[in-house]
Amino acid sequence: MNIHKAAIPVMLASLLAFAAPAIGEDLDGASLYAQRTCIACHGPDAKTPILPEYPKLAGQNPAYMLQQMLDIKSGARSNGNTPAMRGVMHLVTEDEMKVLADWISSLD
Repeated sequence: MNIHKAAIPVMLASLLAFAAPAIGEDLDGASLYAQRTCIACHGPDAKTPILPEYPKLAGQNPAYMLQQMLDIKSGARSNGNTPAMRGVMHLVTEDEMKVLADWISSLD
């Protein structure tokens, strides 16, 4: 049982290292899209979601996408598939959301 307790800090540190860019590292939209698992549901190109009810994100208005991410994270938006997104959004900072929105909007 003590082995499991000792492993918890190591596992948490590993998850945090994966979830957040290093301090001072430039935020890159393509990398964040993969690291924050957006790719898993919205597809590698942001326009081939795994389920038809998931939105195609490529080319969307960046201000609209940013507001949706903020609303999902805060709980202001709770309709549709937001429960699935809420589980991910706690990993994404507002600065990262801005980078993601700008990058995704630049896609064809």
